[in-house]
Amino acid sequence: MPGCFCPTPKGAFYAVARLPIDDSDLFCQWLLEDFNHNGKTVMLAPATGFYSSKGEGKDEVRISYCLNVEDLVEAMKCLAEALKVYPGRKL
Repeated sequence: MPGCFCPTPKGAFYAVARLPIDDSDLFCQWLLEDFNHNGKTVMLAPATGFYSSKGEGKDEVRISYCLNVEDLVEAMKCLAEALKVYPGRKL
């Protein structure tokens, strides 16, 4: 996805991805409350809670990939559509 960065995880069942967003807490809440694509959305965890330093993870989310491949592909399509219309998207 344009503007995103996600390193390859090393043994975890999740990935932390940097997204072109202003605030991961607000973005994750917006996904659940205000966004849907074909009647679906995706639930992510803001990465801010995984850092001890204030301000770290502000543009990062944690993505679990313990689902089957088809569900993950669908979730990433939904995330890509969300990033196109998110009001706090960084250009």
